[in-house]
Amino acid sequence: MDKFHLDAASLRILRELQQDARLSVNELAERVGMSASPCWRRQKELEENGFIRRYAALLERRKLDLGLVCVLHVSLTRHEAGVVDTFEAQMKACREVMECYEVTGTSDYIVKVMVADMDAYHDLLHNVLLKLPGVSQLNTSVALREVKYETALPL
Repeated sequence: MDKFHLDAASLRILRELQQDARLSVNELAERVGMSASPCWRRQKELEENGFIRRYAALLERRKLDLGLVCVLHVSLTRHEAGVVDTFEAQMKACREVMECYEVTGTSDYIVKVMVADMDAYHDLLHNVLLKLPGVSQLNTSVALREVKYETALPL
């Protein structure tokens, strides 16, 4: 298959799996209006073609003592390959970093972190983030409450 085409059935499969990745093939097939074998083949094609990266469980962060969400606006002093590579490698390696985006505007990166509390954020800030070479400015916004948290893509 040269290029996989996302038709209506494939989009229905993706929508359903985003809501519940634990659906059995039979349950999924029923929800999308297909028989089980073609549905299973289509799901495998979606996996093989990279539309489904992985399956995961969504956990309740507060029950796991991750009550503080911070959004960081990070500016680098230089945009040399070594500085950028080091910063991005550290972001990928840091367990507390949930998302990191290179952005346009007044900062170079937006980083979302989850930690237990302000003490944990203080430790992360002073022991990791501010010690990274090339970080010139770091502004933090603390989430007061969660208005919307969605993991499903708008298909």
